[in-house]
Amino acid sequence: MAQKDEIRLSDHFGYGRLARFTLPSVAMMIFTSVYSVADGFFVSNFAGKTAFSAVNLIMPVLMILGTLGMMLGTGGTALVAKTLGMGDRDRANRYFSLFVYTALILGAALSILSFFLLPGIAFRLGARDALLTDCVRYARVVAGALPFSMLMMMFQSFFVAAEKPKLGFAVTLASGLLNMILDALLCTLLPQESRLMGAAFATAISQTAGGLFALCYFLFKRDSLLSLGKTRFDGRALLKACLNGSSEFMTSVSMSVVSMLYNFQLMKYAGEDGIAAYGVMMYVGMIFTAAFVGYSIGVAPVISFHFGAENHEELKSLLKKSLWICFVAGGAMVALAELFAVPLASLFTGYDTGLYNLTLHGFRIVALCYVFVGFCIFVSGLFTALNDGVTSALISFIRTVVFEIAFVMLLPLLFGIDGVWISCVVSELAAFLLGIAFLLCKRKRYGLAR
Repeated sequence: MAQKDEIRLSDHFGYGRLARFTLPSVAMMIFTSVYSVADGFFVSNFAGKTAFSAVNLIMPVLMILGTLGMMLGTGGTALVAKTLGMGDRDRANRYFSLFVYTALILGAALSILSFFLLPGIAFRLGARDALLTDCVRYARVVAGALPFSMLMMMFQSFFVAAEKPKLGFAVTLASGLLNMILDALLCTLLPQESRLMGAAFATAISQTAGGLFALCYFLFKRDSLLSLGKTRFDGRALLKACLNGSSEFMTSVSMSVVSMLYNFQLMKYAGEDGIAAYGVMMYVGMIFTAAFVGYSIGVAPVISFHFGAENHEELKSLLKKSLWICFVAGGAMVALAELFAVPLASLFTGYDTGLYNLTLHGFRIVALCYVFVGFCIFVSGLFTALNDGVTSALISFIRTVVFEIAFVMLLPLLFGIDGVWISCVVSELAAFLLGIAFLLCKRKRYGLAR
C-alpha cells in the first residue's frame, strides 16, 4: 500500500500536490545553476578577468555538447511516462535502458572528439593568446566528464518519471556541494596560474560523481519504478525520443549559438568587458530560468502520463494551474532581479568600477524579460510532454534563433550597447505571443479546449 505522503503520476493534482511534486525538480535545477554561478564567482574573483572571459566564451560550446543528454532525458521521459500511463511497465523500462546506454556511448565519443576540435573552435570564436589558452585548457577538462554530465542531465527527468523527484534533488545537491567545496579549495589554495584548471577539475569531478551515483541507483535498485536492464536497439523509439526532446536540444543549442553572437556583438561594442558583463547576466539568469525549467521537468511526466491515459480533464486542469504559476512567478522574479541588481553586480565585478557599472546597467534592462520567460519555457515543454516534438522544436527554434538573432543584430544598430540588452526583452515578448498562438491552434487536438 502506498504511503500517505507519496504522490503518484496517476493522482489528481491540485495546486498543493502540484507544488509538492514539482518543487524537488525546481530546487534541483536552481541548485544546479547556483553551483554553476559559484564556478563563475571563484574564477572571476580568484583566477582573473581573462580567465572569466575565457570560461564565458567557451561555455556555449560545452553546453551544446551536454545538451544531448537533456534531449534524450526530456524526450525519453515523455515516451517512458506515456508508456507507463498505457500500463506497459516492461516496455517503459526497455526504453529507459536504451536511452541511458545510448547517452553513455554518445558522451564518450563526443568527449574524445572534442579534445581535438576545441582549439580550432575557440580560435574561430575570437579567442587569441592567453584567452585562447585558457579556453582550451578549461574546456578539455570539463569535456572529459561529458558522459557523466550527460547522464546527470538525463536523470534529472528520469528521477521524476520514476516518482523519485526528491532523490533526484538530493543527488544534484550533493554533486553541487562537492563542486563548490572543490572550487573553494582549488581556486584559493592553488597558484594563480592553476586556479582556472582547479575550477575545471571541480566541475568535472562533481559531474562524474553525480552521474555515477544515479547510474548505480538505477542499475541495482530493482524495486524502483524504472530500472536499468536488458534492452535491444529500437531505432524507432530512439528517433521518437530525439524528436520529443528536439525542442530542448534546439533551445540549448540555439541559446548557445545566440550567446556566441551576443559575445561577438559585445566584443564589437564594449570589448572584453562586454563579454564579462554578459557572463554575469548569464549566470544570474540561469538561476531565474532554472526555476521554470525545473517546473517544466517536474510537471512533464504527469502530463505525459495523463495524456497516455487519455485523461483530458486532468490535462486541462494541469494547463490552467501551470499558466497561473508561470505568470505569478515571472512577475516575482522581475521584482527580485531589480531589487538585487546592485549586490549581484558587485559580487562578480566589484573589483572593476567600469565593468561593474556596465553590468549593473545591462542587468536592470535584461531582468524585464523574466516576466515572459516562464510561459515560453512551459509551452515548449508542454508539447514535448504531449509527444509533439515537432511543435515544441518549432517554438524553440523561432524563439531562440529567429527572434533573438534578428533583434540582437538589428537593435544595436539603433541603440548601441543598450540594443544588446533590449534585444533580450523584445525577443521574449515576441516568443510569448508566439506561444499563445500555438496554444490556441493546438488546444482542440490535445483535448485542452474548454
